[in-house]
Amino acid sequence: MSELLECLLQALLPIARITGGYATVTDKDGVRIKTVDSQGQEVETLKGKIFNLAKESGSTGNVSVGPSQLTEGAEAWSLPLGEYVLAASNFERLKCEQELEESLKQALPFIARVAGGEAVLFNEEGRRVASVGVDGQTNVNYIGKVSVAAQQAIQSQRPVIGDSMSGMGAVAVRIPITRKFGFGFNNEQGVRRQQKLMEEVKKFQYARYNFTDIIGSSEAIEKMKSRAAFVAKGISSIIISGETGTGKELFAQSIHNASERRSKPFIAINCGALPESLIESCFFGYEEGAFTGAKKRGSPGAFEQANGGTIFLDEISEMDFNLQSKLLRVLQEREVTRIGGGKPFRVDVRVISSTNRDLVEMINSGTFRNDLYYRLNVVELKVPSLRERSEDIPALVRIFISEFNNLLGKFVTGISEQAVYHLCRYQWPGNIRELKNCIEYIMNIVSINESTIEISHLPHYIHSPISQKKYEQHIGTLAESVAAVERESIIGALKYTGGAKREAAKLLGVSTTTLWRKMVELGIITNVSIK
Repeated sequence: MSELLECLLQALLPIARITGGYATVTDKDGVRIKTVDSQGQEVETLKGKIFNLAKESGSTGNVSVGPSQLTEGAEAWSLPLGEYVLAASNFERLKCEQELEESLKQALPFIARVAGGEAVLFNEEGRRVASVGVDGQTNVNYIGKVSVAAQQAIQSQRPVIGDSMSGMGAVAVRIPITRKFGFGFNNEQGVRRQQKLMEEVKKFQYARYNFTDIIGSSEAIEKMKSRAAFVAKGISSIIISGETGTGKELFAQSIHNASERRSKPFIAINCGALPESLIESCFFGYEEGAFTGAKKRGSPGAFEQANGGTIFLDEISEMDFNLQSKLLRVLQEREVTRIGGGKPFRVDVRVISSTNRDLVEMINSGTFRNDLYYRLNVVELKVPSLRERSEDIPALVRIFISEFNNLLGKFVTGISEQAVYHLCRYQWPGNIRELKNCIEYIMNIVSINESTIEISHLPHYIHSPISQKKYEQHIGTLAESVAAVERESIIGALKYTGGAKREAAKLLGVSTTTLWRKMVELGIITNVSIK
């Protein structure tokens, strides 16, 4: 073996490692003498095979660069040295990149699911070569589209963040993996969910109801309506308290429509429906670019939208403690500053709040600010529970029967005295909301040929002797009585909804989080059937 050949053979391993592929020594005719991979292992199957690029260098005496013979896309070079040719390719590096690209392609459905949006693979031109939606399905319409941000990521070899091509308000990240490809994802589904929540929390842009829509002639409800109509003429803040399902929002809208602000906006915000980050932007609005996903030209908040009118803060007791101080500042200064903005906006709004919890007790426990409480509680109105106005039940039942006749195509004309008797005796922990749901249930099971609701149509728990006696079994402290009623309400709601907690929370008029907390406090075990 010549000295030159020996030196060339010793150089094969470091060349293969640095090049990221195979290194070989051939004779002048391109016949491989020895080929090794990047680990130094000889590739026996290639021994004696002709390497065309090396043959070209051997015949011309020039360095040659061209495609590898082993795999498409790989590159090789060859250098003539005396009687021999030294050559190498990036075959293994390319193979590794291809395997990585394929692995990323298979991972796109998982990336899309976790990120909550589209996940893509793009080439060196920034062109999508694969696109998967959050549902795991291929987005055929997006494949082939070019993203300027993806081009920038490949060229700079740095991640690029910017607006998504596929979702309004969504943000996308493009990450280069090699000079040949990269991947990206956006938060399209999360943005859609936030926008949906934002629309859900802004339940009304106007007040639909008046005091004439509040059904009942009992002394308790007439006294409440009279007082509410009187304070409606003023400008002071009002807190409407009462159990869930008593119609607190109905009173809030009626107060607005009986006030001098009736021609101005009525904006309702459910304080328990959104996390702090979203409800803050919902309250105060934001400027363009204030945060990731902010709309162009920004967005006015609820206080700006309600300017000159009324803002109704439903479930004020569920508001995050840190947000309470920001709300207090707005009420004191009568101005709001959008998130990301510097210029305050003067507002003239009347604030009506509602709660089904004891705010004084929350103040004592440190979960509600006393200064905010006194700012909100200039006038307090307490809506009576349905059991405090049971004489109104027949009138409410007639209204609900008429409503569901039209909705369900039934022809019920009345209800038996015995059925009314049991409805009036039941304690209705879910109040009017529970009564309406009960009548809806009844109207669904009444046959089209039946015109009268009988005891047999009532849910069993309404006319069960056990349910009627539960409220007579124990008279204890007020706290014990309240806990007992809350526990009964939750169990009744869970039973009515078949254990569906989200529906039970809706029935009870509280957030799902509040329902979970109450279940833990009251020792209601969720994995045991309620009988």
